[in-house]
Amino acid sequence: MMVSVAAAAMFAGSALAQEKATVAFLMPDQASTRYETHDYPGFKAEMAKLCASCTVIYQNANGDTALQQQQFNSVIAQGAKVIVLDPVDSSAAAALVELAQSQDVKVIAYDRPIPKKKADYYVSFDNAGIGEAIAKSLVQHLKAKGVPQGSGILEINGSPTDAAAGLIRDGVHKGLKDSGYKTLAEFDTPEWAPPKAQEWAAGQITRFGADIKGVVAANDGTGGGAIAAFKAAGVNPVPPVTGNDATIAALQLIISGDQYNTISKPSEIVAAAAAKVTVQFLKGKKPEAKTVLYDTPSQLFIPAVVTAENIKAEIFDKKIQTPAEVCTGEYAVGCKKLGITQ
Repeated sequence: MMVSVAAAAMFAGSALAQEKATVAFLMPDQASTRYETHDYPGFKAEMAKLCASCTVIYQNANGDTALQQQQFNSVIAQGAKVIVLDPVDSSAAAALVELAQSQDVKVIAYDRPIPKKKADYYVSFDNAGIGEAIAKSLVQHLKAKGVPQGSGILEINGSPTDAAAGLIRDGVHKGLKDSGYKTLAEFDTPEWAPPKAQEWAAGQITRFGADIKGVVAANDGTGGGAIAAFKAAGVNPVPPVTGNDATIAALQLIISGDQYNTISKPSEIVAAAAAKVTVQFLKGKKPEAKTVLYDTPSQLFIPAVVTAENIKAEIFDKKIQTPAEVCTGEYAVGCKKLGITQ
């Protein structure tokens, strides 16, 4: 009986420690607004539901690999038992995973995978699927508009240090492979920075001019950079440009007709899943793997392609964004035309 009481006391102490555990949510940059406005709030809200007494440390590395390493070391020193890591540099993150695991700290790779070192779990949208979907959507649009086979497109990829960008790029290649259209030029955008995408696109507009019939851009930031380059060059109308993330700016560009598509992937979905996995680790459980990527147990969500045709149903009817947030100023007319507002 004495042993049972002692065991119960030990278990209670362990449970208490789990409830008061410290976890960290480390994001890569501020080039995209999603981390501050969607990912972290989504993770924090779900953690508050699942472990109200847990402490959540949030840090953003602002595109600096060395800063992210410092932040990683800092949260371990602060006692973090689980670290949700969206790496600035997917290759460099392998050393961070190894460090954490040597100290019995779990690492959940988030959004961007860590190919060179097996994390404890990976949660993301299906990035290869995203690349293929936006490319196929553009191809279908070009064919529907009668753009002849053999016409040229530009491809603007994400950061060369981001493994997720590599997956999107591979998906784009797959989506374009048998399209009949040719890729005029391709660019990996350092740090996903829209100004760098714009600068590169401007050079290609000078080089290829009217031969550019479309642009496959890996996210809304790079797509927006390309659109800005076309507008600065006086190209009207702008060729169809893809995107990804369904940012407010991109939704407005779709409404105005300047951007062709984006990907609706409410980051809160992935953030909530990361929180659920975090709490399972804190309880000493092994989270269920829906699939495996880079030898890592993974859960990958399937997103939706958004164009002007379905923007009302996918974005506004599902309350991902509201007309009050998007249908402002010059976009009010487009919103009425698409039936988003009356």
